[in-house]
Amino acid sequence: MADPIALSHLPVGSQANVVDYPLSGTAFLRLREMGLLPGTTVTLMRKAPLGDPLEIKVRGYNLTLRKTEADHITVEPVA
Repeated sequence: MADPIALSHLPVGSQANVVDYPLSGTAFLRLREMGLLPGTTVTLMRKAPLGDPLEIKVRGYNLTLRKTEADHITVEPVA
């Protein structure tokens, strides 16, 4: 098993499983409603040139996140 890291530090093209994220805040409530739950596999598709925003593939669709949101989502890279 790989060590958990922030989603924002995941290399482009890599897959990871969501481990944890804040349980409060409207942004994180929205992410849960869209299916970003612990255990969900995500793929980091691309990052903007300055690293914000970034695009992930989750449950068959692409989702764009702010870097500040991705900094608070802990993932475990898939080997």
